Amino acid sequence: MQHPHKHRRRRVVLSALGATTALVAAGLTALGATGTAEAATARQVEALDRGVVSVHTSSGNLVSWRWLGTDPNDVSFNVYRAGTKVNATPITGSTNYFHSGAPEQADYTVRAVVGGVEQSDSVHAIQFRTGYKDVPITPPAGGTTPDGVAYTYEANDASVADLDGDGALDFVLKWQPTNAKDNSQSGYTGNTIVDGIKLDGTRLWRIDLGRNIRSGAHYTQFQAYDYDGDGKAEVAMKTADGTVDGTGAVIGSSSADYRNSSGYILSGPEYLTMFNGQTGRAMGTVDYVPARGTVSSWGDSYGNRVDRFLAGTAYLDGARPSLIMARGYYTRSVIAAWDWRNGAFTRRWTFDTNSSTNTGKGFDGQGSHSLSVGDVDNDGKDEIVYGAMAVDDNGNGLWTTKTGHGDAQHLGDLDPSHAGLEYFKVSESTSQPAELYVNPANGTVNWSLAACCDNGRGVAGDIYAGNAGAEVWSASDTSIRDEAGATKGREPSSANFLSWWDGDTTRELLDGTHIDKYGTSSDTRLLTGSGVSSNNGTKSTPVLSGDLFGDWREEVVWRTSNNTGLRIYSTPVETSTKITTLLHDPMYRTGLAWQNTAYNQPPHPSFFIGNGMATAPRPTVYTP
Repeated sequence: MQHPHKHRRRRVVLSALGATTALVAAGLTALGATGTAEAATARQVEALDRGVVSVHTSSGNLVSWRWLGTDPNDVSFNVYRAGTKVNATPITGSTNYFHSGAPEQADYTVRAVVGGVEQSDSVHAIQFRTGYKDVPITPPAGGTTPDGVAYTYEANDASVADLDGDGALDFVLKWQPTNAKDNSQSGYTGNTIVDGIKLDGTRLWRIDLGRNIRSGAHYTQFQAYDYDGDGKAEVAMKTADGTVDGTGAVIGSSSADYRNSSGYILSGPEYLTMFNGQTGRAMGTVDYVPARGTVSSWGDSYGNRVDRFLAGTAYLDGARPSLIMARGYYTRSVIAAWDWRNGAFTRRWTFDTNSSTNTGKGFDGQGSHSLSVGDVDNDGKDEIVYGAMAVDDNGNGLWTTKTGHGDAQHLGDLDPSHAGLEYFKVSESTSQPAELYVNPANGTVNWSLAACCDNGRGVAGDIYAGNAGAEVWSASDTSIRDEAGATKGREPSSANFLSWWDGDTTRELLDGTHIDKYGTSSDTRLLTGSGVSSNNGTKSTPVLSGDLFGDWREEVVWRTSNNTGLRIYSTPVETSTKITTLLHDPMYRTGLAWQNTAYNQPPHPSFFIGNGMATAPRPTVYTP
């Protein structure tokens, strides 16, 4: 039995009334959950196509498509194969249809029905003929470091965005050399290379970050998002002298070489560049904030802590996206918020734990190996949850738990009985709580586990239908726990990524090259990737995972083991649940954008998806 959701975020208040996004953007108000008038600010999202996919099985084809945030609440759909309708009556309760007995090459389109009137054909379905689809990629040529070490390239983390404005998602893929280093490791690395790639494998551009950007998980955090609202995404990265953009133009000096004998780059200028998503052209370059300054002031003299970078995207004004670029988390942390408007950068604010307003308040040393973005205080604007602290939408420190650095964190609607978001984090320090469950509105620690160890993994998600809300677990624990910290059963086989894969609303376990279903006695294997490899060493993460196509379930992208393809898997399982594409939930969408940041973590939506969930809210959004 479904229980009513006890809260609605103010950015979705109006949508249940069927208000158009234009009216919402005009500033109309409605009664919120508290009964008071609240403004529902529409957020800018991508103007996406229907995203139709056809996944072939031995029994037929699962056809699924996007319910867009800009569609009416009461939209229904018809499915066509080569112009002939295959469903008997319009589909209202879901956004998928299983076409029994159909061959793998069947060609599908979908037509929306609005107010009883059938609309025009969608794009043709992307065909997953063998359960997966390959996007061809071409590795950069390898090379040799100054000390004579040869290296080649592997496909690493990716993001998605509509780079050319055609309504389809494109990939932004980071190529990492086989001699990439953790900041704690000395040695030269090859250059970091970034490609813009269409789904058919067409390469739009290739950016070479050059010898003065070291390669590794902590050096290049890239963001792909439509920051200026022109309908085409931009790509932002830290750059340096010798970076070559997608048109062949060089940023700064092409001959400069700031590498020291240990392979670190601890001198020379540092830049932030916004690249054109369609051409790879460097459109604007500014000095990176913050400057490295004195290397030792970040906690060591050899270059480990000074070059720890994080990145994200946040709706700091409640309506339009801003770029977040940060440096440091073990000691000093600095977060800079940038707007990209009219072809230029403007710095919105800078948060610095060393500033006079923050010194001594416990904000230093609180960063994690990733960050989270969401509206934690329910004011319609996003905050940055940066490990054991949060920064408000205006750049002021919001709270700190003073529980220190951690390797993993999860921000989401984990407890549907409690209004707002919840936050789960693990700790690296042996003197800090191994796990903590936090109210991110004010930083109150609801419960924690005793200090024990360097707790390197932690996950939060509703994987078990036998408990209300999401479960949390970690590498140091032996069971899953509920929102009160009570044990609820055996720990699953992995503590890594999550995926909505099968037909129900509980989430599945994604680890290495497989997806498993949690069970009370053991986990059940649902998918094993064929001919693929995971990324980032022991982190065993995919190239990307998220709701990329079709209905609200999540695709997973791995690299083929020979690095010549991105292999995308989409679920073949029918579902009776209808949820707006998660790409139009801005919290989930920004989570997909920051997934590549440092130690990758899965995205979470702004509302609860899980067993017994209420009807999913409709987002209040507009497209440029």
